[in-house]
Amino acid sequence: MMSKTDDPSIPSFYKPIHGELARVEASLHEASIGGFAGLSSLLSHVLGSPGKRIRPAVELLSGKAFREDRSDLLVLMGTAVELLHIATLIHDDTVDNSPLRRGKPTVSSAWGRDVAVLLGDYVFANSAVYVCNTNNVRAIKSFSETLMALSSGELREIISAYDWRQTREDYWERIKHKTASLFATAGETGALLADAPEKGVQAMKSYGHNVGMAFQIIDDILDFEGTEAEVGKPVGNDLLQGTLTLPALLIIERYPKDNPIQRLFQKPAEQEHLKAAVEMIRNSSVIQESADVAKGFGDKALEAVKGLPNHVYRRSLEEIVEYVLSRNK
Repeated sequence: MMSKTDDPSIPSFYKPIHGELARVEASLHEASIGGFAGLSSLLSHVLGSPGKRIRPAVELLSGKAFREDRSDLLVLMGTAVELLHIATLIHDDTVDNSPLRRGKPTVSSAWGRDVAVLLGDYVFANSAVYVCNTNNVRAIKSFSETLMALSSGELREIISAYDWRQTREDYWERIKHKTASLFATAGETGALLADAPEKGVQAMKSYGHNVGMAFQIIDDILDFEGTEAEVGKPVGNDLLQGTLTLPALLIIERYPKDNPIQRLFQKPAEQEHLKAAVEMIRNSSVIQESADVAKGFGDKALEAVKGLPNHVYRRSLEEIVEYVLSRNK
């Protein structure tokens, strides 16, 4: 089984946690073996995809930055974090009626919504088992709060769908819950399991939060800038689903009286409005403005780890920020 650091094209920030990340991969493989053949096929479909594993990387590096002898606990939590992430993807794809995820058919499109919902629940529960095995009550509490935050973020997105009157504050709250909360928990629990001082725990939580905010903004930019082959879903898919992201918000702020996003949200079935909205965003400065906002969150993440010793783990955490800001898929 190839780990993240066996491939020379993989970013260097994975190298200090090569062993631990390989163990996370092995745990995910073990988790893909269900109680019967049908379940195993489903789990292999979602757990076998070569994801970035950036959330467990944040968790592992956050812990190793304080103590190097807690690998067993960190691997348990890293596996839980990735399983929770995968479970949210299964449910998100189901809610959004998404046909593809990482270029592969989603569970809901291939097996149906009922199967997808139940599989997502199964993976959620599996992630909780790994967290409980850490025997760290505070980590378990943080993980439970994150599950609530993720659900809250998805509910915010559903309830506000096709509402073009949303504000930037609405957007911040939504992505804080839906995306940044899991990154924040990865940073926080890594430090907790390494018995870091409270100042260190809060620093890693702040780091994770800001990395997560930047990650989501870049993701939103790629929805307009990337190709379907690069991002694994149709270009402009967020708008098609009625989800207002930062580039679209900036366009609405600039042209509040009349723009194709408003027309699209009023008549989602008319594809010419989507095409016009994507072209308007691509031909404006809002993509760069959104990237600048993402960089601001990246700078806050870098500030959060300044107090760590200048060792390989801190440098890898810094490299993750650069990676998040420069990724193209």
